[in-house]
Amino acid sequence: MMSPDRAVRVDAPTERSNPRTRDIDLLPTLDILHVLNGEDRTVPVAVGQVLPELARAVDMAVAALRAGGRVHYVGAGTSGRLAVLDAAELIPTFNVPPTWFVAHQAGGPEAFRRAVENAEDDVDSGAAAIREDASGLDFVLGLAASGRTPYVLGALDAARQIGAGTALVTSNPDVGPVPADVVIAVDTGPEPISGSTRMKAGTAQKLVLTSFSTAVMIRMGRTYSNLMVSMLATNAKLRGRTIGILQEATGASEEVCSTALTAADGDLKTALVHLLTGVDIERAAAALAVSDGHVRDALRAVED
Repeated sequence: MMSPDRAVRVDAPTERSNPRTRDIDLLPTLDILHVLNGEDRTVPVAVGQVLPELARAVDMAVAALRAGGRVHYVGAGTSGRLAVLDAAELIPTFNVPPTWFVAHQAGGPEAFRRAVENAEDDVDSGAAAIREDASGLDFVLGLAASGRTPYVLGALDAARQIGAGTALVTSNPDVGPVPADVVIAVDTGPEPISGSTRMKAGTAQKLVLTSFSTAVMIRMGRTYSNLMVSMLATNAKLRGRTIGILQEATGASEEVCSTALTAADGDLKTALVHLLTGVDIERAAAALAVSDGHVRDALRAVED
């Protein structure tokens, strides 16, 4: 671990002074918000420039999951918190097994609520997290605004050593050589408040993570059309949403959809294939099992 009294100057765009916000502390509240909003608007455009690299990362993650591997997120500070959030949201939204996406945050669970001193500088801890929990079948996505966070680089280096696929999300286009197969460098430029990477860099990471995981879920057959057909109906509101999804996808009445969902023991996909094709619940479930849960593949199998 790095000595706690050692200082490191990071040369990254996110650390530089933003000429557009140098007088922001002299502005009235509404003008402050206009300036911040103007800076925020640049982020989606910057993310759009790295979509080819993001697509490569998505394809690598899909290949890992199909091979029986997992996806690991690795980050420190804001990056780690965003990673934990994205991984957690996939379970209720897409009903993914909790082992599919694993988030490693420097400093552990305590760091989700407050900063853990020197945790991000511990390269050995990052490496150990991957060596202890990952395999060569997995895909590891590191997140570091500067591209130089020791905890993240240690994890990526360990991942490459065991044969796992790797990618790095950063806001530093000049990051240089890193232990990653794919570098997703979102050029968000200097922050409105110099060095506060919870701002534009954090927004970029949120956009990248949401697009990454959603695209992975689509490729893994966890949706049908643009509908969340894999979601878990864990309460009355979500059961109502499930019935609404069935109605939208099939055009059937609420009563018919509710009956089909009950017959399918609450399995939305099974009810969907049943209603779209007219086959019984058992055959619909069997077709989904053969197609590994892909609704469109199951529909084709039944029609053939």
